[in-house]
Amino acid sequence: MIRAIAVFALLCSALPLRAETAALASAKAGCTRASLQKAVDQYLDALKMGKPSNMPLAAGAKYIENRKEIPLGKGIWEAPLPVDLNHNLLDVEACETFTEIISAKSSHPYVIGTRLKVVDNRISEIEALVTDKDDWLFNGENYLKYSSQEMWDTLPAAQRTDRQTLLNAANAYFDVFSDRSAAARVPWNIPCARLEGGAYTNPNGDPKASCTGGPPLEGTLKIANRRFIVDLDMGTVVGLVDFGEKNGWPDSHMFRLENGKVRYVHTLTVCPNGCSLPAPKEKAKP
Repeated sequence: MIRAIAVFALLCSALPLRAETAALASAKAGCTRASLQKAVDQYLDALKMGKPSNMPLAAGAKYIENRKEIPLGKGIWEAPLPVDLNHNLLDVEACETFTEIISAKSSHPYVIGTRLKVVDNRISEIEALVTDKDDWLFNGENYLKYSSQEMWDTLPAAQRTDRQTLLNAANAYFDVFSDRSAAARVPWNIPCARLEGGAYTNPNGDPKASCTGGPPLEGTLKIANRRFIVDLDMGTVVGLVDFGEKNGWPDSHMFRLENGKVRYVHTLTVCPNGCSLPAPKEKAKP
């Protein structure tokens, strides 16, 4: 009797693990680069037309704009949106995508970062960071200009980086905001360029340009609630984060690594109540 109870308990304890394994296998079986790209294309077509019903939506699909859940059809969906340029990240392991959307030539310029969650080839979540003139360093024309000059194509296999290395690079960069010593862990490339809202660190195309100047608030605040989407073929990881622990600004940082080193950084930051920054901490004297 005791043996029977023990066997039963062992089998029951294994059920959650088996269920999780089965769910992951199911997700991977249903997510390919082609299927995720199709979902992104359908999302972009719907956005251009201002018709969310044109997307293959899952039952109960959620729309989140600047960290607030609102009905689909509201917010950025209230009018058709012309798209001048977009970059897409496809995370086959997570069944999620991230798309950077630049609408710079319209009467109301935007730069948007959108996460899609895909389940059984249907979009179950749409999460958008919608930035415009009221947000951090925003300049839609510059964002389009400098993004168009960069290479965001699929990397040759020899230049790609594994998932953990991409995550380590992104986390090290975010850690710099609370710990200056973390800067030594960021694998910077030469050249490197950072695009923040529209401000660009290498406007003249200097082949020796560096990004080692560091974030403007290094050692000052924590980057909280980090979530990541990884595209191995693109050598790219995007972090969706809160810029600060308390009432943090919604933010995305997209990192492109070539041969394991950071080549480009793109940032979008929403300023819900204005873009006034705390004063950076003074560096300790040696």
